[in-house]
Amino acid sequence: MERVDYLVAGAGVTGLAFANALPEQASWLCVEKNAEAGGYCRTIRQDGFVWDYSGHFFHFRDAEIESFLLERMGPEEDVRVIQKKSSILYKGERVDFPFQKNIHQLPKEEFIECLHDLYFREKDDTPESFEAMLYAKFGRGITEKFLKPYNEKLYACSLSDLDADAMGRFFPYADFEDVMRNMREADNLSYNSTFTYPSGGAVQYVNALLHDLDPQNIHYQEKLISVNLQKRIATTTKREIAFTHLVSALPLPQLLSLAHCEYDPDLYTYNKVLVFNLGFDSKGSGSDHWTYIPDPEARFYRVGFYDNIFDTDRMSLYVEIGMSPDEPVNVEIELERVLKDLKKQGVVTTQELVSWHSVTLDPAYVHIHSRGQKDALEQRKALAANGVHSAGRYGAWKYCSIEDNIIEARTLAKEIA
Repeated sequence: MERVDYLVAGAGVTGLAFANALPEQASWLCVEKNAEAGGYCRTIRQDGFVWDYSGHFFHFRDAEIESFLLERMGPEEDVRVIQKKSSILYKGERVDFPFQKNIHQLPKEEFIECLHDLYFREKDDTPESFEAMLYAKFGRGITEKFLKPYNEKLYACSLSDLDADAMGRFFPYADFEDVMRNMREADNLSYNSTFTYPSGGAVQYVNALLHDLDPQNIHYQEKLISVNLQKRIATTTKREIAFTHLVSALPLPQLLSLAHCEYDPDLYTYNKVLVFNLGFDSKGSGSDHWTYIPDPEARFYRVGFYDNIFDTDRMSLYVEIGMSPDEPVNVEIELERVLKDLKKQGVVTTQELVSWHSVTLDPAYVHIHSRGQKDALEQRKALAANGVHSAGRYGAWKYCSIEDNIIEARTLAKEIA
């Protein structure tokens, strides 16, 4: 039986970042079920278009991490630094994002309605859900015109099922003074106001993480299928591997099943996202990098524009549809509806579709609620006591950035190496 100090399940950002942080003398192996590394951070090149599995835009807070990645890309890779431009498509008109700070751009009556409801909202310092928080912070007008319909489309669930702080630092809060101040002097800065994007797509960041790793230690098309916690033996589709530590980036409930742990699947709710990458024969009229779509009649919740990042002469989109996990996916039917809705929303006018690609991210966004978070913490502690460490966005069952995954992986390596 093969034995290693560290077995890594999943060659995505978390797993590769962990391997990079190990001491040189450490013995490690990584098993990856797919034929290539990256997880969801993968890039498609097709008919002259460059698409990701979804919009993976890096917004670094740690300069050292950014330098580490950029230094391993090579001089031929053009990494663009982009000042984000985003908007909400509201009733056919563009409103700057975030909606709650730009209600003055709405028609007069709707602006007065939102401002009135914001001022006279029923305040609640301890809202019990994400939905209750929205009403308490922003009032009925702002909540029901954008925040509620948009996020219900994204999460594919009732917002009353999510914790008040379900989005953490990623939610653009604004108080009454912020809203009033923004009418005279726009300040729409957010955590991703500036982002970087390589000309070769997001996979270039994965390639950077692969740069220093011995490729012989990464085994593709090998899937983890069982974990014996007592004996610390992992079974894959090809062999058994004894480990001292197993670092898994698999979705936590999946890992719990593989390790034969008891858990309540109802505590681990999430959505899936169907992504269409669409290439057209000519340019569109907008300049945004992505646009939010709150209209309940439109199938998608967000549309991104690669052509406005790359400055190309053909419109290149990613279109995201939030779905419940058990909702069937008929790609052909969904594509037809997406194309019709893009025209209804005015995103597509005379352009003709010349290339397309689709992928379903399942899971996509985990549903953050106290019941699930409490159980996830307890389950991860119990696993760690047996040398199994569940990390990453899905392994830790959390809402986070790609950079957060790198930081978590590095921290874990320091703790157990």
